[in-house]
Amino acid sequence: MIFLSVLFLLTATLYSSVGFGGGSTYLALLLLWNTPYTIFPILALACNIAVVSGNSFNYIRNGHFNKSLLIPYLIGSIPFAYWGGSLVIDKNIFEIILFAVLLSAGILLLFNFKFFGSEKKSYKKIPLYISVSTGSVLGFISGVVGIGGGIFLSPILFLLQAGKPRDIATTASIFILINSVSGLIAQLQKDHLRIEIVDYWFLILSVVIGGQIGNYLNLKILPSKGLAVLTAILVLFVALRMGYKIF
Repeated sequence: MIFLSVLFLLTATLYSSVGFGGGSTYLALLLLWNTPYTIFPILALACNIAVVSGNSFNYIRNGHFNKSLLIPYLIGSIPFAYWGGSLVIDKNIFEIILFAVLLSAGILLLFNFKFFGSEKKSYKKIPLYISVSTGSVLGFISGVVGIGGGIFLSPILFLLQAGKPRDIATTASIFILINSVSGLIAQLQKDHLRIEIVDYWFLILSVVIGGQIGNYLNLKILPSKGLAVLTAILVLFVALRMGYKIF
């Protein structure tokens, strides 16, 4: 379990450095460690919340909150994240969906890393119906899998040139936080053995520490492009490891 805690800490550090929570990789690690299937979506979402709460606070405090960029995506995502989280998914199907999510997210990050940290003079205003629709799709995927969805939203916003890099990172963090809360509420209403979660408190502590380290690296030290590449490599590695296990 010590090794798993270290992996959670490293995952939180890398993901939080580009504004993410790490939920998809926490899920993959818990699957690979044969954690009881009934509780690991709750664990992943709780870890997500622990990481991005700090991220969101630090980003907002540094003046990077853009509510006009965030709110349309939340309008679509919140109810769909709850709906997706309330669904009961067979473990084998869940593993395949998670593999597809990780692989897609890794590819998106890898091909869009050059946008991270790149400032432009002007940005595009995205039509409301596109923002709400995108938020709905990402919210549903987030709820079903047990992630926050920011790992998809952030590359999409960079690709659309929708805002400043720090504003997008802030938007992704808050998007993950609120979707994770919505999904967690739905997950907690299922028939889980929630008492077992207490035995995994050390994982949440690990991601809290890792999240603060990653956020500091992003704001103070390392370039976002390099951090995005490292995160993409991590996501793809975990996806391929999962694919090998499944197929």
